[in-house]
Amino acid sequence: MTITRRHFAGGAGAVVAHFLPFRGFAQAPWPSKAVRFVVPFAPGGSSEIVARSAAGELSKALGQNFFVDNKPGASGNIAMAEVARADDQHTLILGHIGTLAVNPYMYDKLPYDANKDFKPVSLLAKVPSLYVVNPSVPARDLKEFLALVKSKPGTMNYGSAGNGSAGHLAMEYLKMTADVSITHIPYKGTGPQLTDLLAGRLEAASVGASAILQHIKTGKLRCIATGSAQRLPQLPEVPTVAEQGFPGFEMTQWYGMLAPASMAQGHVDRLAAETQKAMKSPSVLERLSQDAAEAAGGTPAQFAQFIATEQKRWKQVVERAKIKAE
Repeated sequence: MTITRRHFAGGAGAVVAHFLPFRGFAQAPWPSKAVRFVVPFAPGGSSEIVARSAAGELSKALGQNFFVDNKPGASGNIAMAEVARADDQHTLILGHIGTLAVNPYMYDKLPYDANKDFKPVSLLAKVPSLYVVNPSVPARDLKEFLALVKSKPGTMNYGSAGNGSAGHLAMEYLKMTADVSITHIPYKGTGPQLTDLLAGRLEAASVGASAILQHIKTGKLRCIATGSAQRLPQLPEVPTVAEQGFPGFEMTQWYGMLAPASMAQGHVDRLAAETQKAMKSPSVLERLSQDAAEAAGGTPAQFAQFIATEQKRWKQVVERAKIKAE
């Protein structure tokens, strides 16, 4: 058969027509519906502040509603496992120091793989841990507190929101760095812990800045050090742990956005670009600064490297302190 120009034109047209639906699908806009942003903790606190700040800006930037869905339980493991299996291309999760850098070493077995089941999108924010004491404790700064602890071995205590919580890790990290011994008393949440700390039934704790700034400013708690790399604008008179004899020490709670591994890379890349812009927007910066939180941002590759570094650091702390899930 001789192929004429007419035959060729007709065949080419058929081929083009055959692929048109595929091209339309490949170029479909994303997101095409509301995006669910899962927070693996109860409402309230730093996690929700960070998540809602990012969600609000992304809703405006991407033209679809980003809504926060709180799914607490099992130190974040329930929510992480659920999102790891999500394949609707419209489900995200708020990653955290606990779920990504601590749980893999604190639990003998997890229902998710922190490194294989998710794609890092962007680091969102850091919230410095503050080291505080009840005003009845005769220590004005970290050096005096550590001297007091050493002079009364095994008799002083500190509280946390639970075994493996950020506050637990922060104090164990300080104990390991300063080589002191102080008894851990775990609570079921920050609220009950703060009740006893304010009442003097606990002597010390490490808590995220947003939860206790008001108590420090009113004198109900005394801040003896900040875990941040630099002094906080909200507490300029309080020196960092690093300034008080432990160079390089930094303890911050951090939050980042993750997508299930099944999400298309093109969607992840677009989301990452918009998230970086969102975390630098004036409204987000203002909202986070009210709670002494520092907006972060960054690329997926940078967030992945950050997670790897944190995993290496906290693996040592968990193993040395012999922290195990309750």
